[in-house]
Amino acid sequence: MEGLVAVGILLVLMIIGIPVAWSFAGVLAYLAYIYDANFNTLMLQGYRSIDSVILIALPLFVLTGYLMQSGGIAHRLVDFIEVLVGKRKGGMGASMVLASGIFGAIAGTSTAAVASIGTIMIDPLEKRGYPRGYSSALLGISSLLGILIPPSITMILFAVVTRQSVAACFAASIGPALLLIAGLILANRFSIGRLFHEVSVGAQDGLENLPTKGQATVKALPALSLPVIILGGIYGGICTPTEAAAIAAFVAILIGFFIYRDLNVKRLGHSVISAAETTGTVILILLFSFMIGRILASERIPQELTEAITAMVQDPLMILIAVNIFLIVTGMIMDDVSVTVVVAPLFLPLMVSSGVDPIHYASIVACSVVIGANSPPVAPILYMACRIGKVSIHQAVMPAIALMVFVGIPVMLVTSFVPELSLFLPKLLGLM
Repeated sequence: MEGLVAVGILLVLMIIGIPVAWSFAGVLAYLAYIYDANFNTLMLQGYRSIDSVILIALPLFVLTGYLMQSGGIAHRLVDFIEVLVGKRKGGMGASMVLASGIFGAIAGTSTAAVASIGTIMIDPLEKRGYPRGYSSALLGISSLLGILIPPSITMILFAVVTRQSVAACFAASIGPALLLIAGLILANRFSIGRLFHEVSVGAQDGLENLPTKGQATVKALPALSLPVIILGGIYGGICTPTEAAAIAAFVAILIGFFIYRDLNVKRLGHSVISAAETTGTVILILLFSFMIGRILASERIPQELTEAITAMVQDPLMILIAVNIFLIVTGMIMDDVSVTVVVAPLFLPLMVSSGVDPIHYASIVACSVVIGANSPPVAPILYMACRIGKVSIHQAVMPAIALMVFVGIPVMLVTSFVPELSLFLPKLLGLM
């Protein structure tokens, strides 16, 4: 009961506008008071939990995302994909989806993808007849591919708090990511002629100014080398995720300074500061969440939650559905970090007792975060996409809900009830 009250307190604090990190601090204070916890012991345990080599990957991947934004890498990726698919029916929308996917395969963060891809593509999409509200909604969910496509900050956090293999969690989310990409491209094509009319390619589009396929490919090769370095290094056994993150950040700096020459000392400084601010917030949340987790574990709250749910529902299928619903609902009112480091671990014992592999559960959590982060009332990514798209949230809500209902939720259901979609690659790569 106290665990649910703690989650309720967290939600209330976030809804009334308390910063996420300090909302966690409020929950920690409540639990420490209720259970008379020793703060000296908790602080020591919290420090030991964040004193992890794996977590060094977090600021490095975040920095890589900001460097892509300021170093011209994102712009070359968008040009490359637009040249390949932009002139086909629905090609501009598909370009946004694919560009966000490739961006996610390098940076692992949604916010940088929204800022980079949205700034480049929203105006050209409007010229092709795409309503800005629809484009912003598509940008919102597409940018969340960074949660599913490795390297994913969300999967790093999940692996740390649940003590699973980072590489296995990365591999588990690739299948759902590809399914989501295909679903978004099909949904976008279906929308043309029904929700809006696409303007044919012409001089008014600005597409005539794009480079040729050869030029775009040559310019994009340095940018495209980053996912090869990251994923090839991790799954080829050459380096750990942390080492891959360091290499990616270093290569992004070299590309930005010496190849594209869009990066300068001032922009590098801004990128480092932005990455430090983002990382500081996440680490503070992690510290408080680890301390909360210690209290809950010592009081057997996850086990009691498991026993309470299994007493009401014995069917593993219904338990899986119930957890899916709870994850989506909490994701609608909490940010992705909160869901990943607090709510998801609570249900891990229940999932394991129901026969769900922890690595499979990682991909289920990632899918729920994708849906929640783009769904009202909180919808942080959707709000950010609307700011980038310079459009009212009211114009983007209905397209966003439609994409969630017809693409996001079906992908999550398939991920939940077809375990091999998530487990095939980890097994193939010998990660589990």
